[in-house]
Amino acid sequence: MPLTKPNQQLRRNLKEAAATLKWAGVDLFGVAKRMLAAGDEQGANELMKIALSFQETEDKLAGYAGEVKAGWVVRQT
Repeated sequence: MPLTKPNQQLRRNLKEAAATLKWAGVDLFGVAKRMLAAGDEQGANELMKIALSFQETEDKLAGYAGEVKAGWVVRQT
């Protein structure tokens, strides 16, 4: 069964949010590496924790997008 337009948009939005978090996490890891190289271990560790939380949330959003595609989550108009 094809997705309704609202569900297609919901899935698209979830995937877009997940991708944004992914790239933000990648950027944060890059900054954390530079901070570590500059001797700021505490700041680098804090950024890595944030980046990891982004990755966890990205995984959840991608899972939700899969649920929408499977028809488990239905958005009413």
